[in-house]
Amino acid sequence: MANILDGITVLDLTRVVAGPWCTQILADMGATVWKVERPGEGDDTRRMGPAILDPEGRRTDDTALFMACNRGKRSITVDLATPDGAEIVRSLAARCDVLVENHKAGGLAKYGLDEASIRALNPSVIYCSVTGFGVDGPYASRPAYDFILQGMSGLMSTCGHPDGPPTRTGIPITDIATGLYASSAILGALFHRERTGEGQFIDASLLDCAVALVGHFAAGYFLTGVPPVRAGNSNPIAAPASVFPTSDGHVNVACGNQGQFAKLAETLGLPGLLADPRYATNTDRIANCDALHAEIGERTKTLTMAEAVRRFEAVGVPCGPINTMADVFSDPQVQHRQVAVSVPHASGRPVRLVRNPIRYSATPIAPASPPRLGEHTEEVLRDEVGLTEEATAKLRRNGAI
Repeated sequence: MANILDGITVLDLTRVVAGPWCTQILADMGATVWKVERPGEGDDTRRMGPAILDPEGRRTDDTALFMACNRGKRSITVDLATPDGAEIVRSLAARCDVLVENHKAGGLAKYGLDEASIRALNPSVIYCSVTGFGVDGPYASRPAYDFILQGMSGLMSTCGHPDGPPTRTGIPITDIATGLYASSAILGALFHRERTGEGQFIDASLLDCAVALVGHFAAGYFLTGVPPVRAGNSNPIAAPASVFPTSDGHVNVACGNQGQFAKLAETLGLPGLLADPRYATNTDRIANCDALHAEIGERTKTLTMAEAVRRFEAVGVPCGPINTMADVFSDPQVQHRQVAVSVPHASGRPVRLVRNPIRYSATPIAPASPPRLGEHTEEVLRDEVGLTEEATAKLRRNGAI
């Protein structure tokens, strides 16, 4: 059965998270993705976090972070700084449907790999630049990392407890969001090209995407002029809604209406909550949420996490455990959905990854292995660029690949 992007080729000049997350989604959907990496070094993430060990117990460049962002791609090692290397990449760019890069704004022009140069070779190409701040403006030349953008976008100002410092999210959320937005933009551009024959340029910035994540907070600020504040685990628009202690962990509980609040009070044996004027309406409960949450917490901590979840589920109060990674992948629903998959790897050792969450009915996504550094160099240069073994060997000797 054909995949949804079968026949689409993507030249991936990205590294770290945002760009690779974008191109991985395209690979998941069946596109052929040529990932260009630096000879001998590869993507920066090949040196970040835990890695597969070789038979002698030595660390390899196949790390968890790299594999989580690059499944299904073909890795070729090319040095863009050499004339021969730049020419190889231009040759691939002339053949691709999509080019994605996340170099500094304007940084690829010196190699003849900027959008104008590539469009001269390939007029219908979809060229996507993933940058920290966009391709123009006063910050365009600045380097950017997810952590920095979480602060600049206002996201961190909303995360953390009221009496504590601003807090980042545990995952690189702006990188991931930018990858998601960029892949969506590319799919739209492919649809546009299908109808018109025209390629186009996509300017995807971490700043824009990070600010988009706080769009509902921004809308409230635009209406009232009052910025949102850190509320810890409490929900600023509903109560009770927070993290509550149990005898062996914590649970999330969220009451979105009066009926759920009444069921929570009855289930916990706290009828006094319903008679207390401080908790009469959702607005009242929000105003007095610290006291309300304290009363609920005193009762939930006498229960185990599993018992609390069972009781609330039985009466229709939304709740859930605070799972560790081990808990997540032993959860019956997570197992039923086959969220974790095992894929073969060129190291000879299968690796477990999280599958793409998209479920197509007609073109299901099959999990694929992330590549080893340079695993497909000779194959791509032979089949796509038309180089002989002798020409490839010469390029390797002079350091171009």
